[in-house]
Amino acid sequence: MVASLEQVFRDQWGYVLAALIGFLGDFDLAEEAAQEAFAIAAERWPRDGAPANPRAWLVTTARNRAINRIRRDRTLAAKTRLLEASKRAREQVDATTFPDERLELIFTCCHPALATDAQVALTLRTLGGLTTGEIARAFLVPEPTMAQRLVRAKRKIKAAGIPFRVPPDPLLPDRLAAVLTVIYLIFNEGYGGRGELAAEAIRLGRALTELLRDEPEVHGLVALMLLLDARREARFRDGDLVLLADQDRSLFDSKQIAEGRVVLDRALALHGRGPYVVQAAIASLHADEPHDWPQIAALYGELHRLTGSPVVELNRAVAIAGTEGPEAGLDIVDHLDLDDYRYLHSTRGELLRRLGRTDEARDAYRRAVALVHDDAERRLLERRLADLERPPAPD
Repeated sequence: MVASLEQVFRDQWGYVLAALIGFLGDFDLAEEAAQEAFAIAAERWPRDGAPANPRAWLVTTARNRAINRIRRDRTLAAKTRLLEASKRAREQVDATTFPDERLELIFTCCHPALATDAQVALTLRTLGGLTTGEIARAFLVPEPTMAQRLVRAKRKIKAAGIPFRVPPDPLLPDRLAAVLTVIYLIFNEGYGGRGELAAEAIRLGRALTELLRDEPEVHGLVALMLLLDARREARFRDGDLVLLADQDRSLFDSKQIAEGRVVLDRALALHGRGPYVVQAAIASLHADEPHDWPQIAALYGELHRLTGSPVVELNRAVAIAGTEGPEAGLDIVDHLDLDDYRYLHSTRGELLRRLGRTDEARDAYRRAVALVHDDAERRLLERRLADLERPPAPD
């Protein structure tokens, strides 16, 4: 039952919180009520059994806890509208099917009154259910900094009276970039081992394609996620991370790859040339064997032109190494200012290993290990380091 409760939390947190925010209009009150509802579930469900509709039970329980909290508040009169809103929502909550308000939540969190990093962080916390620590690692900032960022974002929404709704059509393009970033960060968190988050990001992406049918970057993001997620079963073996070059391609989801390519074709037909469309094209090429390294390198060059990202340039270095050899790739890597980025050091270690510069490769891998947070990644890097530290086999 503990495992199933954890799964319910991961599956339902976004639905429950979005529904609560939708009729309470208060992020903090909704989050507190949702947490109380899940705590009550953890106490009652093992004893009484799980309800037939866990989501409706959780929303109803959370709503009732919030109403009780409001009733105890001395400023009840000022909060009458919250009680009226919750009463109007009762029929929706108790029904087997009720509106999915998560897109409204995404666009509320991505309002231009908030800084972009706050938009992304708040949506990851409220919709994805990620902890503050997980979000902090995604942004490469200390956890207390992220906690303050989330607090300020919630206060800003309340003070500015930001509405809980999908914006009208003329305003949609201005809000889209942050929304796509949110969805992709949720996907990346899931791609690292939380499959339900990856599935959630893909579902949200599909919903956006219904809302914005002619926006190529939305289709590009969905294509990218489908193509990457198609390799999920091959990325781990007995709990250990497996790099693309070593993955068992028979485990790739060929149906999902085909679907991703269809969505990519749709993005290209809409004249998509943005970052997500280019990344999807790269992911499509990575699904082929052998790799077309010159084409992959060219696409990474275009992506770097669009983004200016040193991380993209690091990936181009890997493709260049596949085309021109490890020394050419290393020359690019050694000019990047990414000293606190673990993948720079693991990439550098691999290129140095191929060049036979074993001592330098060991140092690079040790630096990568010191920076890694994920256990599966750490084990992979430690295996690479151990291989380098073994004495060579006698001739």
